[in-house]
Amino acid sequence: MATYLDTIVARHREVAAADHRPVQPLLDAARSAAPVRGFRAALAACPHLAVISEVKRRSPSKGDLHAGLDPATLAREYERGGASCLSVLTDEQFFGGSVADLQAARAACSLPVLRKDFTVSERDVLDARLMGADCVLLIATALDRAELLGFHELAVDVGLDVLVEIHDEPELEVALAAGATLVGVNQRDLVTFQVDHERAVRMGGVMPAGVVRVAESGVRGPADAASLRAAGYHAVLVGESLVTSGDPAGAVRDLTLA
Repeated sequence: MATYLDTIVARHREVAAADHRPVQPLLDAARSAAPVRGFRAALAACPHLAVISEVKRRSPSKGDLHAGLDPATLAREYERGGASCLSVLTDEQFFGGSVADLQAARAACSLPVLRKDFTVSERDVLDARLMGADCVLLIATALDRAELLGFHELAVDVGLDVLVEIHDEPELEVALAAGATLVGVNQRDLVTFQVDHERAVRMGGVMPAGVVRVAESGVRGPADAASLRAAGYHAVLVGESLVTSGDPAGAVRDLTLA
């Protein structure tokens, strides 16, 4: 059965195949780009459950969440509420995001920023660094082993932190083989799109020491956050419940107190 992810990744691979920009000039520019803000370090240093607050306009499954949001205003609200980091969707076709959203959000606050997108090429990694992101997302399900290892190495080379998203033990093995020290567990089943909290609890228990653990998707409020913290997670990545809350700063604050 084809999933939302299959459709999205196929489209991103089409776009990547049509991108013929020379890689070396991008690599040179990325290596000399302005200093990053430490994304993993911000999560690891947090004395309580860290919150990665997401700037998310829409989703493929639910449509518009907050299509007219202002990324700068939302970033400031997230920071005021105690978020440790930001995640900003830059996928335009499926999520309504943009590079401009990421740059506006980052400029409005002091938080490190994850480029939340579907990385399928070297140019995607380098573009993340050049647009001002501090961390790049690599989704294990969307990449083969060689791609994941290669993109992870390239990201580290240009100064980016890397959030490797996994769903199960075999994907964790590949993430660790790549040298990942920041691993996210997506609680959402990619076939049914239902949230599976038991997956996060199981995976949290098998990650080695030294890995900063992030629970992604389906965090609805403080009760979910508390159970994930008890399962060994250092951070939660939350989008939908924050952008639809009506009080993003208060919603973040409630999660940090879980």
